[in-house]
Amino acid sequence: MSRHQFDLPVVVERRTELPLSVQVGRQLREAMNDGRVRAGERLPSSRALASALGVSRTVVTAAYEQLYAEGWLEGRHGSGTYVADIATDDAVRAESTAHRGPGRPAEAPDIDLRPGIPWVDGLDTPAWRRAWRLAVTVPPVARPDPRGLPGLRTALVDYLRRSRGVACSRERVLVTRGATNGLDLLAATIVRPGDRVGVEEPGYPTAREVLAARGAEVVPCPVDEDGLVVDALPGGLRLIYTTPSHQYPLGGRLPVPRRQALLAWARRNGALVVEDDYDSEFRYDVAPLPALYGLGPDLTIYLGTTSKTLAPGLGAGWLVARPDLVEAIAETRGRLSDRTAVVPQEAVRILLERGDLDRHVRRMRAEYARRRVAVVETLGHLPLRGDTAGLHLVVELPEGVTGEVTERAAERGVLLATLEERHAVTPGVHGLVIGYGGATEPQIRSGCSLVRELVREAVRAAAAEPARHRRT
Repeated sequence: MSRHQFDLPVVVERRTELPLSVQVGRQLREAMNDGRVRAGERLPSSRALASALGVSRTVVTAAYEQLYAEGWLEGRHGSGTYVADIATDDAVRAESTAHRGPGRPAEAPDIDLRPGIPWVDGLDTPAWRRAWRLAVTVPPVARPDPRGLPGLRTALVDYLRRSRGVACSRERVLVTRGATNGLDLLAATIVRPGDRVGVEEPGYPTAREVLAARGAEVVPCPVDEDGLVVDALPGGLRLIYTTPSHQYPLGGRLPVPRRQALLAWARRNGALVVEDDYDSEFRYDVAPLPALYGLGPDLTIYLGTTSKTLAPGLGAGWLVARPDLVEAIAETRGRLSDRTAVVPQEAVRILLERGDLDRHVRRMRAEYARRRVAVVETLGHLPLRGDTAGLHLVVELPEGVTGEVTERAAERGVLLATLEERHAVTPGVHGLVIGYGGATEPQIRSGCSLVRELVREAVRAAAAEPARHRRT
């Protein structure tokens, strides 16, 4: 066995099938990731390291080139090769353990089964680092375009066409800080104080808050197992906010005939339809349904975000609408001094143009599909809804049970959300909204096992209560 070592924590093993350049790159990557080799430190030249390890210079050069491509290293003209100033996994671990219940030990972090949380550890770290490393080189501009960077808008046109069948031109795209920001900008542009706007019931509480804050009278609009009930829509609405790909929170997927009926209703009533396509990339065992925007681009404002596909903190999304609306919203945005940061925009453009985002979505679709199976299997025979798409499903429960289950689960370190919290009026459906994006598969199985146990106990206790009263 022949081993060579240098000041860097690198050892090469010749009696293995793993190429030497891969060995060198892997060990350097691990050392930079865990902090043994720190940001800003200078690495030896390829010639010096090759000599110390007893390998050819080509081996070290290939390893360095790969680490350059992944964003781990940076070159300084006339100075050498340095470790790039990028966050290590220690920061990620620190952030992931920041949300614990009061008094809970560090070795027992909460299991977070609330909806709306993606699996950020699933990011392709080399692609992510490379995108940010390249994005920070974009020079600042004195007057940023309120519609967003032209390059990103062009990349989004292509992405939306191939991922959602949305055919549009760059003039119809405005880059936002996310779907909520897009909805707020739209409301600030077209909603007048007292305008009636519809929001699904139960629905997304933040959408109600955003519209109400802009002076709208928010009108709850009923949904069923398929989504928005078009026949029950009231008259006099300025616009209707809907989540047709995976109704939030019940999980219905609006059928094509009902989508067509919704657009016909909007045309008759002079209303606009706001389509929040928040997690349409993730669907399981079902074919994609056409976006509302594709069926009625003159009536629909299409909202999308990277918060579910990449990370909530990225702060980048998009709004697609007819050109006159985009221009009006851009004017409003300029007046409000609202803008999307340039570096995140450029990072998303790079991820799109290199195909990294598409690869990430395919990989995470398979990952979330496994987690969804874990939830369904573990919850057993509990009644479930909305498990064909998205990052959450609903456990339907009898009235009066969810509060006790949620409280007892929290005491044991499992965080849950309820359907009651998603209603604007008296709840018509009761239960839990189980998210499976923010926990590992073992955590999901452990948390769902506890949920199944607590639900069984709560339902049994609720059933025994009337009998106890009868006896007394």
